Amino acid sequence: MRLEILNHGYGPGTKLLFALIRLFSRHPVPDAARLVFYRPDFYGTRAKAFTHEAMRGPSAWSVGDRELMAAYVSEVNGTAFCIGAHTATASQAYQDPPRVAAVLADLETAPVAEPLRATLRMLGTLTREGKVSVEDMRAVLAADATPEQVRDALAVCAAFNTTDRLADAFGFELLSPEGYEAGARYLLKRGYQ
Repeated sequence: MRLEILNHGYGPGTKLLFALIRLFSRHPVPDAARLVFYRPDFYGTRAKAFTHEAMRGPSAWSVGDRELMAAYVSEVNGTAFCIGAHTATASQAYQDPPRVAAVLADLETAPVAEPLRATLRMLGTLTREGKVSVEDMRAVLAADATPEQVRDALAVCAAFNTTDRLADAFGFELLSPEGYEAGARYLLKRGYQ
């Protein structure tokens, strides 16, 4: 059920910003952006900072890798808005849409390096079951992911498990393919700030 607050719960300055974004981008402001502008003191400011650090902060994982993690976590959660947004962003970051599609279709046969495959497998387990075992973590480390990469991947997972649940709770509207592509260009240029 979509909450109407995402359509009307803003002050004049934010409404003007949304109008300008729509004018210049020729696309509606995605609900993910609308959510962080609604009560930024309660959620938005902190969420943007955490997500930006997880997705664009220093990491041995590339931006494409982290966007793929976001898409994969969203796929496990079945959150259509976030699947579309982060599939488009990972595809643009890698400049390889078939690779991203292959991971989302079948992780075990997808053309990705073993540290990333093992990490995605662990993130899928964590997302589905809400926990991972010592053996799950050992498998990731045995695949040559570093402890720092595991930490960084867990931050991406936390950010998108939260975002996915909010997207579903607020009934985020799906974008057109062109809307997702425009959003991906924005995220690759500006990040999550």
